Amino acid sequence: MAWDFETEPEFEEHLAWMRTFMVEEIYPLETLDLTWDQMSRMVQPLQAEVKARGLWAAHLEPELGGAGFGQLKLGLMHEILGQSPFGPLVFGNNAPDSGNGELLALGIKMSGREDQRDKWLLPLLNGELRSGFSMTEPHTAGSDPTLLTTTAVRDGEEWVIDGHKWYTTNGSVADFFIVMAVTNPDVHPYQGSSMIIVPKDAPGVTVVRDVGSMEDPDVVFGKYGNHAEILYEQVRVPIENLIGDEGAGFQLAQARLGPGRIHHCMRWLGQSKRAFDMMCERALSRHAHGGPLAEKQTVQNWIADSMAEMHAARLMTLQAAWKMDKVGAAAARVEIAMIKYYGAQVLYNVIDRALQLHGGLGYSTDMPLESMYRHARAARIYDGPDEVHRVTVARQVLKDYEPRDIPTEYIPAREAAARQRFAEMLEMFSAEQAG
Repeated sequence: MAWDFETEPEFEEHLAWMRTFMVEEIYPLETLDLTWDQMSRMVQPLQAEVKARGLWAAHLEPELGGAGFGQLKLGLMHEILGQSPFGPLVFGNNAPDSGNGELLALGIKMSGREDQRDKWLLPLLNGELRSGFSMTEPHTAGSDPTLLTTTAVRDGEEWVIDGHKWYTTNGSVADFFIVMAVTNPDVHPYQGSSMIIVPKDAPGVTVVRDVGSMEDPDVVFGKYGNHAEILYEQVRVPIENLIGDEGAGFQLAQARLGPGRIHHCMRWLGQSKRAFDMMCERALSRHAHGGPLAEKQTVQNWIADSMAEMHAARLMTLQAAWKMDKVGAAAARVEIAMIKYYGAQVLYNVIDRALQLHGGLGYSTDMPLESMYRHARAARIYDGPDEVHRVTVARQVLKDYEPRDIPTEYIPAREAAARQRFAEMLEMFSAEQAG
């Protein structure tokens, strides 16, 4: 199949505008220490401009207020938006709200539960509600979600939920959570889990804390982007809060995570490019040992390697996005898994080199590199650790091969087969030599 990553001129104009808009309007927001409410008010005029250009919530279908862009176009957008943590917020596709909106939309389409559209989905898309995705648990391996222990038991017209979650992004500022819970322990885990909407103010919901991390070790409770630890103790919600069908939790999760990984990888490329720009500028500006750092072979190697890695990651990601648009996420499973672990490593490598080149300045908070570096380390963990994605790739690749007692390329066996096949010609050659 031919690969074509080109988009129409009108969309290219959107991308050009976004690049300028990011630098002039969104980058400055990074330097301000604002509360969530202050930041929400600050970005409202920017969000209005994005909406006026038809670029708001571009990951959603037009009937939900989005642009209905395919994964390739979304990938190109996220490459630009990912340069700043506030880019997705201004464009209406910030995690976890964007993914949760997709889950709600998928669930409504699956179950026909239209009441969720007006009550949860549209207010979320309009920025009137905030959400959290509550799946990860502190005492089970996130790399094996079949080990979930949170339960939801049907009691009349209600679900009764008990469980312990953490790393629920924006959990302390969310209005509701989408909780992944076991609803049928008697079947295979992939068929026994469901997703349920839980209002934050429901009795039995306790936001214990925001978890400090490498990303934000001195965490302040209730800050945008924090990751909350939450207890669900005998939490009762109506049965109509079920998203999609009962037992469809993993099916919904995979539908959400496939496109989400494409967007992650393109955002990482945006971050990588920003670090790369800082590295090149520093290489030309800083002098040591008789000349600019740009003349040192090691620095030149860093620049060349970074450029090659970013280029490879970009092509891999765009090809995966293109394949998803052509044949769907399931058929692009290997490509999606590859870009996740490859892109995460490229992000880390480029930022690490840029920080090293800046020395003490890069290590300080006077540059964004130290924050970028800490955020980058999480990329190899969330949405499935790198090791799990490598296993996925290896297993799928190995399906195209079979074990053999004698290797296919074993030369003695190949020689015997060739002599048998060309026996007449070889006999003729021998006779000619003998004569």
